[in-house]
Amino acid sequence: MVSKLIELGKISNQKLPRHVGIIPDGNRRWAKLNNLKTEIGHLNGYKSLKKILYNFFDAGIQYLTVYTLSLENALNRPKDELKYIYKIIIKAIDTIIKEKDTVKNKVRFRVIGRIELLPDEVKEKVNELHKFTENFNKNFVNLLIMYDGQAEITDAIKKIVEEKINPEEINRNLVKNYLYTPDFPEVDLIIRTGMNDGARISGFLLWDASYSEFKFRNEYWPEYNEDLLYEDLQEYVQRNRRKGK
Repeated sequence: MVSKLIELGKISNQKLPRHVGIIPDGNRRWAKLNNLKTEIGHLNGYKSLKKILYNFFDAGIQYLTVYTLSLENALNRPKDELKYIYKIIIKAIDTIIKEKDTVKNKVRFRVIGRIELLPDEVKEKVNELHKFTENFNKNFVNLLIMYDGQAEITDAIKKIVEEKINPEEINRNLVKNYLYTPDFPEVDLIIRTGMNDGARISGFLLWDASYSEFKFRNEYWPEYNEDLLYEDLQEYVQRNRRKGK
């Protein structure tokens, strides 16, 4: 049976987003709602991402960025919960490396953020992931870990100052080249789950999200699936993206 997303990609290839951002929110609230431990919420959130990750490529979407762990959460979450999240990250990287679809789809994975703040064992796994996928060049996934959009722009400014760039030479293209994502296009669509209490992006790709379309869902991330992704992409295709024009 041909996937609905493959069919959608054939019909709406020119209208689909090139780069999709995912803010998978609601793992802890989903666990609380179902009278489960917080750790089970994070585990099921990981399972949801694992199930849906390669579906994006079925639709012909080449660039994907996932907000895995924000810098703010890493600094404020209880230590035991953070340790469990690190275990899931290690497990996820091992799964990606073993997953046949990673090689089949030639997916290059990159972890971006202030990686130097991660525990050594996590940094080692990140380096292993980078090395394993560094020569893949068909599809691309950024995992935001220890990430904050303001921190990204701050780090870019520091590099520009350190290199003593002439102010006359500074423009948006130059700044882009100093961000964590110099080779990624701007993000076309940002999907955030667990938004039953507002609508915000929490520092997600602040520079690249200038003209993004947004889709906020009440469903918690462990509930997100291929059918909801199909709905979101169909809705995006129907939107009129004026981008300031």
